[in-house]
Amino acid sequence: MALKSTGNPRGWRQAGVSVSMVLPAVLLYAALLVVPVIYAIYYSFTEYNGFPRRVPEFIGLENYRTIFGSDDMTGTMVITTVVAVVGAIAVNLAALGLALLLQRTNRFNTFGRVVMFYPHVLSALVVGFLWQAILGPQGVVNTMLEKAGTDALPFLSDPDWALWSMIVVIVWSLFGVQLILYLAGLQTVSPDLLEAARLDGAGRWQTFRAVTWPSLASTVTVAVITSGISLLKTYDVVVSLTGGGPAGSTKTLAYSILAVSFPQRNIGLASAQAVLLILAAAVLSLTVLFLRRRAEDDAESVG
Repeated sequence: MALKSTGNPRGWRQAGVSVSMVLPAVLLYAALLVVPVIYAIYYSFTEYNGFPRRVPEFIGLENYRTIFGSDDMTGTMVITTVVAVVGAIAVNLAALGLALLLQRTNRFNTFGRVVMFYPHVLSALVVGFLWQAILGPQGVVNTMLEKAGTDALPFLSDPDWALWSMIVVIVWSLFGVQLILYLAGLQTVSPDLLEAARLDGAGRWQTFRAVTWPSLASTVTVAVITSGISLLKTYDVVVSLTGGGPAGSTKTLAYSILAVSFPQRNIGLASAQAVLLILAAAVLSLTVLFLRRRAEDDAESVG
C-alpha cells in the first residue's frame, strides 16, 4: 500500500524562489542599516576611541548623562529641533503652494518645474558655498547694500540671523523633491469630485479644503516625514555655510557628531548622539502617522 505524500514540491519550489529573491535585499538592508544601528547602540554605552587594539569600556548611561548635562549639547538639540520643525513646515508650505500653481501642464509650468527642482540637483556642500558667497559679510547682497549707501546685514555673523538664514537656505535646497511629490499627489485628485464641487458653487479655498486636501493626505504624510528626517540630518550645508557658528548658533546634532565628536575620537559619545538622532527621526515619523490616523478617524466619525 503506497504512502500518501503530504508534501507539495511545487509549493516548496515557489517558496524557495520567493525567498531567494527577497533574501539579497534583506541581507543588504541588515548589513547597511540594522547592523550599524546595533553597533551604535552598543558603543553608546561605552568609552571608546576607535582604535582597534583598545577594547570598548562599558560605562552605562554616562554618555547620555554627558549629553543632557551639557548646555552646549542641549543647545545643539534645541537648534536641531528648530531646524527640523520650522524647516519642515516651510518646505511643505512652499512645495504645496508652488505645486498648486504649476499643476497644469503647459510650457511655462514645465519650465517652472525644472527651475524649482534644480536646487536639489546641486550638492549640499555646493549650496552652502553658493549662499556663503551671496550672504556672507563680503557677499553679493552686502556688497550691493554698501554700494546703495545702507548698512550691511549680518546674515551669517549674528547668531539669530545665521540660524534663520541657514533654515532659508536649507528650505531652498530641499523643496524641489517635495514639489514633485505634491505634483504627483495632485494628479490623483478625482476630476469628478473637483467638478462636483464647482457645480455646487464652492470657491477655490472651499474646493481645496473639502476635496484637494483630503486627497493629498498620504502625500502630505510622506512629504512631512521625508523632509523632517532630511532636516534632522542636516550637516553639509552647516559645514559649508556657517561651520556651526557664530558661537555655535547653527550647530546641529549631525554636525556635532561628524565634525566634533568623531574627529575627537570620542566614538562612544558620537554613538549616543547618533542614537538620539535615530530616536528623534522615529518619534517624528510616528507622530505624523498618529496625527494622520487621528484626523482620518475624526473625519469618519463626523461623516
